[in-house]
Amino acid sequence: MRLVVLIIVGAHVAHAGKHSLKYYYTGVTGDIDFPEFTAVGLVDDEQFMYFDSNIKKAVPKTEWIRQNERADYWNRETQNMITQHQTFKNNIQIAKERLNQSAGVHTVQETYGCEWDDLTGETNAFRQFGYDGEDFLFLDFKELRFISPMLQGFPTSQKLNNDRGFLETDKHYFSAQCIQWLKKYVEYRKSSLEKTVSLLQKSLTSPVTCHATGFYPKGVTISWMRNGQEHHEDVVVGELIPNEDGTFQKTSTIRITPNEWKKNQFSCLVKHQSKTIRKTLRADEIITNSETPLPISIILGAAAVVLLIVIGVVGCLVYQKKKDFRHFRGKILIILI
Repeated sequence: MRLVVLIIVGAHVAHAGKHSLKYYYTGVTGDIDFPEFTAVGLVDDEQFMYFDSNIKKAVPKTEWIRQNERADYWNRETQNMITQHQTFKNNIQIAKERLNQSAGVHTVQETYGCEWDDLTGETNAFRQFGYDGEDFLFLDFKELRFISPMLQGFPTSQKLNNDRGFLETDKHYFSAQCIQWLKKYVEYRKSSLEKTVSLLQKSLTSPVTCHATGFYPKGVTISWMRNGQEHHEDVVVGELIPNEDGTFQKTSTIRITPNEWKKNQFSCLVKHQSKTIRKTLRADEIITNSETPLPISIILGAAAVVLLIVIGVVGCLVYQKKKDFRHFRGKILIILI
């Protein structure tokens, strides 16, 4: 198996019921125009946090984490990342010495985290290190031992495997703490989606738009119901548009006369993964603003495409292999000695 450095500007769709929390760390040395250390956190392959050694600050990348975690959370994340930066600098130096390297560009990469299936309750965890694109060290979670596929990693794997206290701490983090954080983040995302489905109308005689935003991944369907039956007449579905934070928005507009509305019950259904949100057309559910037409918000969302790409290029040098691996919140450090 081989580790590869990737630039991420998108992510894979997570299967319904299965969720993951992953962290990717990359440390770089040499004459390059890139931060010495970067860290990216993802929930269900959606980036929610970022840190690099140039800005020296952990920052939120989605509205759902920004709304639910306050300054003390980000201060802790920042301090942990600063410590991780120094650890990665030490690890690169040690790896270079073991491999008799003195110059050039070199990288140490780590990925770790956990998975949870909310349908079966099954959990899993992973942690792995790479050096210059090659496997260096990984944790066999079932056997609770570290394995190195290269000779230079044997001293580290032997040292860690002889430290039962360290291994038990890892086990507790992955089987308990990591899963707890993952479940919390999943709830944040679900509640965020509920708050971002709106019925919009420019004026009382204008078409009604069902607007869904802030969802991820991008697979979403918006449909209309009339008296409990699917309704397709005079319905226009808008295009999928990316938001600045990596989430998406989409609209569906229906044109109905006041007389039709009075005699029938119309509802908008937004389906995203295993969740369905229903909005019934009622006066108290509709946001009316004759001074700010709907297309303005859509244009702003489309303009965010450029910014999204910049964020992805600058922020997401990560490594990935055939299996994804995740990072603990226990912040346990490994020194390659």
